[in-house]
Amino acid sequence: MKVGIIRCMMTEDVCPGTMDFIVTREGKGAFQETGPVEIVGFVTCGGCPGKRAIPRAKMLVERGAEAIVLASCISKGNPIGYPCPHFANLRDAVMKAVGPEVPVIEWTH
Repeated sequence: MKVGIIRCMMTEDVCPGTMDFIVTREGKGAFQETGPVEIVGFVTCGGCPGKRAIPRAKMLVERGAEAIVLASCISKGNPIGYPCPHFANLRDAVMKAVGPEVPVIEWTH
């Protein structure tokens, strides 16, 4: 499977996404059922409230992503312990934008 990962722009200064790349490559975390996946793109939400995630999710699908992944920094608040307060709206908007044929995975690790 090929995935596009959307991460929190506010955490990019403290997290380079290393664990996201590890769990996708090794098929761990959210990818235990799928096994290893290929990352076709790794972008940010664009900053609060995450409106840029919608066109970026579409772009990732156009570039081959078969699923969109919202990194754990958005849904769980890793590594700073503060989940995105816009998570539900962001997730729902991305799901609507990419359609039902493209799954949206809500976390990475």
